[in-house]
Amino acid sequence: MGPERVRVRLAFGPDGVLESARAEGHAGATMAGYNVACAAVTVLLRTAYETAAGYDGVVVSGQAPSPGSLSFEIGRYPQAAVERLKGVGDFLSIGLSGVEREYPGLVELERYFQKPDGF
Repeated sequence: MGPERVRVRLAFGPDGVLESARAEGHAGATMAGYNVACAAVTVLLRTAYETAAGYDGVVVSGQAPSPGSLSFEIGRYPQAAVERLKGVGDFLSIGLSGVEREYPGLVELERYFQKPDGF
C-alpha cells in the first residue's frame, strides 16, 4: 500500500465562482503536522476561505471537524463580488495545482464545474 494522499475537490458555479472546497486525508508517511504538502494545501484553503469571508455581503461557512478534514462553501454573494470571488477560485486552483505537481502522488486535485451529488 502506497502513501496516502490529500484529495481536494473544488466546485465552481455556472458564473465561474468557487462554490465549495473540500480536502480529506493526509499526504504520505510523514507524521501528521510535519508534512509540507499537507501544510501547503491547508494554507491555501484557509487563505481562500478567509479572503472570501472578508468581502462585503459574501456568506461563507466552513468546518474542520477532524484532523485531515477541511471544507468550506460560499453561499450568497452580491453581483459586485463575482469577479473577486472568481479570483479567489483561480488563486486556489492554481496554487493547489502547483502543490500537486510539486508533490506527485501526495495531492489529488479534482475540479467540478457542476457540483456532484453528495459533494
